[in-house]
Amino acid sequence: MYAIVEINGQQFKAEEGKKLFVHHIKDVEAGKTVEFDKVLLLDNEGTVKVGAPTVEGAKVVVEVVNPLVKGDKVIVFKMKRRKDYRKKNGHRAQFTEVEVKQVIA
Repeated sequence: MYAIVEINGQQFKAEEGKKLFVHHIKDVEAGKTVEFDKVLLLDNEGTVKVGAPTVEGAKVVVEVVNPLVKGDKVIVFKMKRRKDYRKKNGHRAQFTEVEVKQVIA
């Protein structure tokens, strides 16, 4: 059994026991449980239920493993030749690591 769930504007395939890296969720602590009720699709051993836009009464329960994980550093370098213009910028995305505990249909 799995579900397609929307978390912070992104869609994830949630199966029990699977770990996910989602965009940073504010005000959560390690070990706490969080519920997401924006379930877009549910598959229960071949029986597919598609929501319009969401499946009624379905939710995904996850446990926060690590509340703040930093992603890889991304370097943005802009340059215009012969114009003495160089700009170097970078950022690291912040994620929250969660483990799917239960998919409730």
